[in-house]
Parts: sequence; structure tokens; C-alpha cells
Amino acid sequence: MKRLFIDLEVCYKCKNCTAECGYYHHPDNDGVSCLLERASHMLVCRQCEAAPCVQGCVFEALEKQEDGKLKRYNMRCTGCQTCSLACPFGVAYPQIVPYITSECDYCLEQCGEGEEPKCVKTCPEGAIKYIEVDESEKDDIYLIGEHLAVHSIPWRKD
Repeated sequence: MKRLFIDLEVCYKCKNCTAECGYYHHPDNDGVSCLLERASHMLVCRQCEAAPCVQGCVFEALEKQEDGKLKRYNMRCTGCQTCSLACPFGVAYPQIVPYITSECDYCLEQCGEGEEPKCVKTCPEGAIKYIEVDESEKDDIYLIGEHLAVHSIPWRKD
């Protein structure tokens, strides 16, 4: 199955994301930041027991779920980035905590056979691809939902 594939190792080297988003319902959408936030919460976050980022959010927009993963409530988040400041490991990257909520529909309805999503075509570093890919712990490729695969060396609590 073809999925959006993001290589976080390449993506984080880029200081200012210029990949464009083709989200149909909102032309000024930045869906890439939404994907980076999901990937970061799943793979890069240290999942601290005390969760200073959650405690630091005065709007209660972050929640630590039972599996240790973070969930951001977009309607509560004001984009103040206090969570980024509170993170003792510096992995709650401020550039991926947008105030305006963006979404990604993976261009499922927009791409015909042989076409690629706009983010793939406009990512200058080639960090985003639309390819056949499956989860592979050996290759540090992880599925986040059905339509997104991410390459990253995940943080593991040993």
C-alpha cells in the first residue's frame, strides 16, 4: 500500500519547512506540521513520567495517554509553546506546535494513479515521499495510522 513516508532524520535538518500542502478544504493549510507533530509525539517524545510539558500547559491542551503518548487538544491549544519550554529534553519542538490547527488528508481523494501529493513534490530535501512501505523495526520505519510511515530512531526507555 502506498503511504506518505517522512524521514525525520532528513526533515529535522531543514530549518524552515517549505513543503506545500494541497489540503482541499483549506488552501492555506500546513498539513506537514500536523504530520510532524504526530510523528514527534509517537517517536521522539521521551514520555516522561512527570510529563512537565503537560503540567506546564495552563490551558490543559496536552494529555498523557495510558500508553504514554501525548495528545494535543487543538481547540484548547493557543500555540503559546509553553510545552516546548517545559520539555527538559528539548524534543517538543516549537516549530511543530502550530496555533492554527492544520490537517492532512494524505491527498487520498486528490491524487490519481501515478500522481504524488503536493508536499512530496514541493519538499526540497526529499524528506517526504509517497511510496509502498511497511513497518520495519529493523529499518526504524514505523506506521502512524494507516496512511503515514515515518523513519526515525525512536527513543526507548530501557
